[in-house]
Amino acid sequence: MKMKLATMAVTAVMAAAPAMADLVFPSLSYRTGPYAAGGIPFADGYADYFTLLNERDGGIGGVPTRLLECETGYNTEKGVECYESTKGEGALVYQPLSTGITYQLIPKTTADGIPMHTMGYGRTSAANGKVFSHTFNYPGTYWNGASGAVNYLLAENGGDLNGHKIALVYHNSAYGKEPIRTLEELQKKHGFELSLLPVDHPGQEQKSQWLQIRREKPDTVLMWGWGVMNQVAIQEAANIRFPMENFIGIWWSGAEHDVLSAGDKANGYKALTFHNVGRDFPIFADIQKYVVDTGKAAGAGDQIGNVLYNRGMYAAMLAAEAAKTAQEIHGTADITAAQMRDGMEALEITEEKMAGLGMPNFGPSFSVSCENHGGPGLVGVTQWDAANQTWSLISEFAETDMEVIGALIAEDSGSYASENNIAERCN
Repeated sequence: MKMKLATMAVTAVMAAAPAMADLVFPSLSYRTGPYAAGGIPFADGYADYFTLLNERDGGIGGVPTRLLECETGYNTEKGVECYESTKGEGALVYQPLSTGITYQLIPKTTADGIPMHTMGYGRTSAANGKVFSHTFNYPGTYWNGASGAVNYLLAENGGDLNGHKIALVYHNSAYGKEPIRTLEELQKKHGFELSLLPVDHPGQEQKSQWLQIRREKPDTVLMWGWGVMNQVAIQEAANIRFPMENFIGIWWSGAEHDVLSAGDKANGYKALTFHNVGRDFPIFADIQKYVVDTGKAAGAGDQIGNVLYNRGMYAAMLAAEAAKTAQEIHGTADITAAQMRDGMEALEITEEKMAGLGMPNFGPSFSVSCENHGGPGLVGVTQWDAANQTWSLISEFAETDMEVIGALIAEDSGSYASENNIAERCN
């Protein structure tokens, strides 16, 4: 009887103590629809990293992580529905993986006090933390991408782009239009010619755009594409024999599935990036051991080391490191969304930290602050080797023109603040 009473007492104490809730990370994914080829590897990388943390480390700070995946089909309305249906589950941070969904969620997440990380996409001016308290887009934005492309061309052309003809082939959406203003400002500064060629969703029809390119003979084609649009553009460029080394895509136009269908003709194609490429990182041995070999991988395991798998994994790593930072700041492992926001705003990524995580030289070192939610905006260039079917980083992560970009961010975020009666913070 004594034993039974003692057991009952222990059980009662355990019931009275607050249970450690899981750390919940929603994943607004799209494994279906016209953009699934890009959505699947990103979602796999994002999920597998959290599985790795659970299996190897017991979660983050001793608290297990729980992934809440909700299918958006890259549809803005569905994305908002996914947000509304998951936000009450203890969601710590949202990664919408869509510029359209991001624009809709900025006011909602801010009102609900849940941070959102739009890594290398979304509304660029959200880099201004004084106005956008809950939106983060570190380590770089589309405007950094546009400037990174121009800086790369300057370096390749002896610092002079006067008379250089640039054509922008872009997805005719909020996403595709993001770089236009930056390119127009840089055009004034550097004297290149700029022509704009929109491509309607989903991007299978591009004959007229490439006929125009054949006629106008630009020196460089830049592409802001996504999904099937990328494959079609690269095939069309090959059809008119446009030199691939003069064709540069944004980081959402530079994955394996974008180039493989064009075979050898895609050789030399370039894409911008804000992180490294390939499988040559120690973390992949851990993912193999703890995730793939145990049958817990989100996908078939065939995407590991691919560009977008790596990007999803990188996004999860940055989320996990922000969660650790939040745990340290607040002295609790069981953090809230408000505390997660604080962790994101105090995030510091060093080379030493990345090496310790099995990701040495995977991305640039950076820190986030109240004022700067966009990180350093460093941009690298990758190139496709069709024979070996591999991407290689062919440049350093280089600085972008923050004089031009900073002025555009101040202007756009200032307009948003006045339209929405937002008082600046960080004072």
